[in-house]
Amino acid sequence: MPPVPEPPLAGYVVVDLSSGIAGGYCTKLLADGGAEVVKVEPPQGDPLRAWSASGAHIIDGTDGALFSYLACSKRSVVAEPGSDDDLVDELLAGADTVIWSRGPGIAQDAFTPGAIRDRHPHLTVTAITPFGLDGPWTDRAATEFTLQAWSGGIVGLGRGAPDRAPVYVGGQVGEYLAGAYASAATLASRLRGGGELIDLSMLETSVLGLTYYPVSYYEMLGRPWRDARRLTVPGIARAKDGLVDIGCGTAQQWFDLCAMTGHVEWIDEDSPLSITQQANEKAEELYAWVADQTVDEIRDLATAFRIPNAPVANGANVESLDHFAARESFIVNPRDGFTQPAAPYRISGATLRHPEPAPRLGEHTELYRSRNRHHGSEAAAGATVSAVSRSDTLPFAGLRVVDMTTFWAGPSCTHLLAMLGADVIHVESTRHPDGTRLIAGIPVTEDQWWERSPIFSGLNTNKRGITLNLSSDTGRDLLKRLIATADVLVENFTPRVTESMGLTYDAVKAVKPDIVMVRMPGFGLDGPWRDNPAFAYVIEAAAGISWLTGYPDRNPFEPYSVGDPNAGVHALNAILLALEHRRRTGEGCMVEAAMVDAALNVAAEQVIEYSAYGAVLQRDGNRGPTAAPQNLYLSNEIDEFGRLDSWIAVAVTTDDQWSGLRDALGDPQWATDDELSTFAGRRAHHDLIDRHLAAWCAERTRDEIVEALWTRDVPVAKVLQPHRQTEIPQLAARGFFESVEHPVNPPTPHSTLPFRSSRGPDRVHTAPAPLLGEHNRDILAELGCSEDEIRRLEEDGVIGTAPAR
Repeated sequence: MPPVPEPPLAGYVVVDLSSGIAGGYCTKLLADGGAEVVKVEPPQGDPLRAWSASGAHIIDGTDGALFSYLACSKRSVVAEPGSDDDLVDELLAGADTVIWSRGPGIAQDAFTPGAIRDRHPHLTVTAITPFGLDGPWTDRAATEFTLQAWSGGIVGLGRGAPDRAPVYVGGQVGEYLAGAYASAATLASRLRGGGELIDLSMLETSVLGLTYYPVSYYEMLGRPWRDARRLTVPGIARAKDGLVDIGCGTAQQWFDLCAMTGHVEWIDEDSPLSITQQANEKAEELYAWVADQTVDEIRDLATAFRIPNAPVANGANVESLDHFAARESFIVNPRDGFTQPAAPYRISGATLRHPEPAPRLGEHTELYRSRNRHHGSEAAAGATVSAVSRSDTLPFAGLRVVDMTTFWAGPSCTHLLAMLGADVIHVESTRHPDGTRLIAGIPVTEDQWWERSPIFSGLNTNKRGITLNLSSDTGRDLLKRLIATADVLVENFTPRVTESMGLTYDAVKAVKPDIVMVRMPGFGLDGPWRDNPAFAYVIEAAAGISWLTGYPDRNPFEPYSVGDPNAGVHALNAILLALEHRRRTGEGCMVEAAMVDAALNVAAEQVIEYSAYGAVLQRDGNRGPTAAPQNLYLSNEIDEFGRLDSWIAVAVTTDDQWSGLRDALGDPQWATDDELSTFAGRRAHHDLIDRHLAAWCAERTRDEIVEALWTRDVPVAKVLQPHRQTEIPQLAARGFFESVEHPVNPPTPHSTLPFRSSRGPDRVHTAPAPLLGEHNRDILAELGCSEDEIRRLEEDGVIGTAPAR
């Protein structure tokens, strides 16, 4: 029996100077990959040790379940600021990377990111902060809730109902997104030898994870994606026996829904209305049809019609859903016995670490004191840093990626690779162009209408484009020749589609034995839902993200955003582990990065709280477990659409912030009640606070409110329309948007990466998104095709530069 290979990151040493979910999730992903993660804590421990979203009592000497999940396989060292500085310096000297965030303990003393980098230049220092380490807002107070507001993510894609305030995406998803991006950025740094400062902004990860290229859309087309909140229809609806999510992401799915519900007369291929508008017109009839069926009846029909659908999961039911049971999507926490998600991706050929028990506070302090005394820092540093040589190129320079992805999840993964230097070749066909080319609402009568999609443009800069008719033998043969030149192949079709093209891992491996093949199906490669079409909204519903989004007296709202980019950044993490496995062993591998597995991981708190404490977490509008008060309040401003609909987000997480809010309000009598001086008291009297705070905000502009609260260190934000992101001075100062020239479209601002590196790049976008088939000749010539052969391929319709009629 061959020996089991070591995990890809075995021998990679990470010092964790972070606190909270973002840093905890980042280092969890690194630990899953096999890294040695040493968590440095203050004597009182990471605050997450005492945290429960449901408010469950954590007995002294034990840890909250969420901490036990995030800290699996890590080690804990207690360091007292001042007296233990030498110990921490020795740990850093022997490490490869450090993950840092603001919080209690030694990270706020002598161990700031700049100071660490100065003393330990070999390290990758990854700093996770709300706004980044530089810029005018770097020291401003923020929470995940207020960052969602600034990013435009609360308004999102028109989520919510027009008769109420917009609503944030529940479950602290922004923290997990930031952690996943931080892990990917850290591992990318490893490819070029480390020795750099990675400055990650949680505002920027929220922009990428919760909005859909709204600036590019607005600037290119002259209109916002949505100008009003409206329910997604049918979306999440109530059936006879529970909630079900049914979606229409394309016109064909709307036509199929009409047929499924017995209303073929609704189909109008020439309607001037969008499919969203047509569905809203028929909302009453659609909801009535859903209410007359069971969830299983609806899902069986929708699956037969190829319409995206899913049950609406929560902490109590998600583990028992047949698909997750069949795929063993959940495991038992190795220390405390509750249920937690399995890893967010599966890598055949490589070994991910099976979770080990989380450490008790300070469990490994003496071990590391002894190790440092006996071995010294120089030997330890030399042993770890020599693993990867230093390179001055971008992390993925020299890597070729065949990109057979479409829409959002897959292209977002390959876009990150392209922006960090990979040669990414985006494969389309004239019969089936990338779906994002078709969703901009450009009339087909307009010249080159398929090149005018801001979404396609936003997702595909720095890539090259080729068209191949894969229904022909010649097209498939050319694809194989292209794959033979590649390091990575990424696709995100349903398994049925990919396998019908003969693109199994065995077939691809026969062409390129050491290739890393990445498959990104919505629901995975096996299980009863494997062939179901998957858009973000059904992934969010099936994983439980939707359950926490919305008002308690209404059906949940679909976030309609998180599922895709979250899948993309998790797939990138898996690719980085697979590439490290290949570097060590010379062997390729197959990565299964199912969208739903990534979503289950960022929604982990629900199943954890239920299995550990019997608590089903509930949506609560814009209130949340981490702050009180936390809510949206109307200002006195009329918005750009002529409505009294300009909101402000406020979140108070500490007693000091409450004092600051009281001071801004003028210390009114009602706010001096002793009960309000504690978090528990403020939660108990949230309605009272809301009434007074709403009245105060209603008399002021948003700028006045932000100025009054931010100067007193109270987290506050304007609820921005997402297309107004360029007006945020912090993003401007950090160069988050870059203008991109295009041969068909005007120069347009495009979002970049959510982190900056001290080693560059200075500019992220080096080429516009490719025109359809723009690089056919160049790429085919690289494969050895002559001009005559390329001309015949054009004549035979194997390649082309316009959609087939």
